[in-house]
Amino acid sequence: MRQAAILYKGTEAGMLQQHDDGSFTFRYLDRWMADPDNPPISLTLPRSQQEYHSPYLFPFFYNMIPEGTNRQVVCKAERLDANDYFGILMSTARYDTVGAITVKKLEASV
Repeated sequence: MRQAAILYKGTEAGMLQQHDDGSFTFRYLDRWMADPDNPPISLTLPRSQQEYHSPYLFPFFYNMIPEGTNRQVVCKAERLDANDYFGILMSTARYDTVGAITVKKLEASV
C-alpha cells in the first residue's frame, strides 16, 4: 500500500491511499472535519466523514498530473512507469500546483 497526505494551502486535509489491488481510498482527517470553515478539496470529494473508494485514481487527482511530453520527461527523470499515475502524482504535486492542493508522499511504516 502507498499513501500520501493531501494538503490544502499547506495544511493536511486528508489521506489518499493506493491499495495493493490498485484501488484507491480518500478520507478527510478528523481535525480537518472538526473546523466547519475548512472547505472540501474538490466538489467531487465533498466534506464527509465517510471514506471515498475508487477502482482507479480519482479524477480530481488524475487531472493534477502532467500530460504528453511533460509526463514522459517526468517518468524518465523519476524512473516511473507512464501508467503509474499515483507515483507521478506524488512526484509532481509536491510543491507547485495550479490550485491550492499539494501531495506529500508518506513513507510506508513497518
